[in-house]
Amino acid sequence: QVQLVESGGGLVQPGGSLRLSCAASGSIFSINTMGWYRQAPGKQRELVAIITSSGATNYADSVKGRFTISRDNAKNTVSLRMSSLKPEDTVVYYCNEYIRETGQSSYKGYWGRGTQVTVSS
Repeated sequence: QVQLVESGGGLVQPGGSLRLSCAASGSIFSINTMGWYRQAPGKQRELVAIITSSGATNYADSVKGRFTISRDNAKNTVSLRMSSLKPEDTVVYYCNEYIRETGQSSYKGYWGRGTQVTVSS
């Protein structure tokens, strides 16, 4: 059973920084694309940033230049460094990973349970 566990959310003042991490565990053979999404109440979940297995990245326009996604393949972890945080960044953040389990031939998408980020003075 694969599980994703996020950490690092919390309360930060406008202009501050936070680092989110997401660790995958279980019978993992390999991980393809990893990403972070966020969802405000009553709205659709939206892409924040993704990173491919080769290290290519893509960001939502709203976070370009402020957020940086990275991965540690040895630890099956994806991180999101968030800087210059704004009140509008206040939402729940979810990690997503496409994982091929041991003994399986295809990748499947998994989600973490989410971590709250609140930007407020």
